[in-house]
Amino acid sequence: MSNDSTRLLARSAELRRRALLRVPGGVHSNVRLAGAQDFIDRAKGAWLYSVDGREYLDYLLGQGPNFLGHAPDEVLDAVFQACRNGVIYGGQHELEVEAAELVCEAVGWADMVRFGVSGTEAVQGALRLARAATGRTKVVRFEGHYHGWLDNVLTQKVDGRWRVASAGQLASHLDDFIVLPWNDPDQLAAVLTEGADQIAAVIMEPVMINAGVIEPLPGYLERVRELCDRHGVVLIFDEVISGFRLGLGGGAGHYGVQPDLATYGKAIAGGFPVAALAGRANLMDRLGTGEVNHSGTFNGSVMAMAAVKATLTVLTEDPPYERIQKHGNALVAAIRDIALEHSLPLRVAGLPQAFHVSFGDAEVTDYRSLQKLDLARYERMAKRLVEHGLWVAGRGVWYVSASHGDEELGAALTRFEEALAEGAGR
Repeated sequence: MSNDSTRLLARSAELRRRALLRVPGGVHSNVRLAGAQDFIDRAKGAWLYSVDGREYLDYLLGQGPNFLGHAPDEVLDAVFQACRNGVIYGGQHELEVEAAELVCEAVGWADMVRFGVSGTEAVQGALRLARAATGRTKVVRFEGHYHGWLDNVLTQKVDGRWRVASAGQLASHLDDFIVLPWNDPDQLAAVLTEGADQIAAVIMEPVMINAGVIEPLPGYLERVRELCDRHGVVLIFDEVISGFRLGLGGGAGHYGVQPDLATYGKAIAGGFPVAALAGRANLMDRLGTGEVNHSGTFNGSVMAMAAVKATLTVLTEDPPYERIQKHGNALVAAIRDIALEHSLPLRVAGLPQAFHVSFGDAEVTDYRSLQKLDLARYERMAKRLVEHGLWVAGRGVWYVSASHGDEELGAALTRFEEALAEGAGR
């Protein structure tokens, strides 16, 4: 091996050594603690390039935000041009009005929108609005649905019960949440009937992408909508992952059921850190009167609003959804075929825009049935896939972007086949 090659291969290791001295765990999000340790130098389209000179075909997409692919020219050009005039004004500007109009027009059902920086904070805004509007305190949520990392929403299952997931997290902050199995309308009906005078909101991912990419059963979302209407409960869709990914209307548009409030992030801004809380005017107006507080220094920044406007313009004028669906369907079918040729009991399920890979053949309709699969086996396999140039996460969710085309499909299948031939998944 040449001296140049040795130097290249040592760069990630050296950067990690330095990071561990100054950054807890060497990462700035605990989600990355179990991820690949390579340091990325640059990214474009569907590809990542490490500081060690390695090339990866990316199906993680930064945990979902790079829906248009990495560094989309239309978005970068718009952001760079806009930021020449400033970034944070502490006042209003035209781009934030245009971005708000585009979001409401795209999702179709929302009257108003407030922008923020993270999906976690958008969820908190939605919960606060629901409590203010109803005068109630309790919230129904569902097993395995993710709504951020703050004390009142972060949970894990311990000894059959949903409890705090972190040291330092106050258990009492979970007291106002009722956790139910998803896709079971009868359980929800019973809880709402018994305690409707206390329940302010029902919050859910309209499709459970974060854990397993599990779709709602036929009629389930419609029943939830009807139950919330009957009992005066605010229905919140957490569309941080599904929003703008399943179509301009997100999960609400895809399944034809409209919430009262919804949170968005990830795919909304071409990779830039932007989130949004959208909803009906009778709820959102409470923010405008000052009755309900929602604040943030970086909300509606020039950078963020230029990114939202450019991204939604691309999604509206040159919709990539048909191309993404074609690529996702072809990839899913081919992965299944290759696994079958290698006699691996691989399960690939979900949507073409985002699908889940695991081992087993259980019928999965919720978080509980998801646990019947051999998730740990796939997590081990994912590490081998990364070694063969497929950038995927151990949780099993693969994301497809507008930059994944025929070239990427061929490369993905070649690398997947090579990984399996060398024992990945065994």
